[in-house]
Amino acid sequence: MTLGASVGRIGATLVAMLHTRLELAAVEAQEEARRLYGYFAWTMMAVFLGAGAALLAALFVILVFWESYRLLAVGGMAVLFALAAFVIWRRVKASFDARPPVFAATLAELRNDIDFITGVGQASE
Repeated sequence: MTLGASVGRIGATLVAMLHTRLELAAVEAQEEARRLYGYFAWTMMAVFLGAGAALLAALFVILVFWESYRLLAVGGMAVLFALAAFVIWRRVKASFDARPPVFAATLAELRNDIDFITGVGQASE
């Protein structure tokens, strides 16, 4: 086998490896986009339904205590909503922090490729 043929085969192998890694990156990007769209859709639904329920509950409490403790009822509802918003924000933040890193599989495969290439280079020396 000539040197040119060997270099050509190595080049073809490297291009094939790069092509495979780019396909993997594209699949991971699509999965991440779908996951983020799901987060967004469920969050918007929860916001819409939660806002309606919260407003009705607040109105109910304020109307019940209108004659005797109206300011306390309004303040209590404000504090309750603030606490609920804080808890929801913390849960969403924890959910985002717990998700896997973007392109983790692609980066792992590229690391394996680099290890393989550097290992081949050391073995031929």
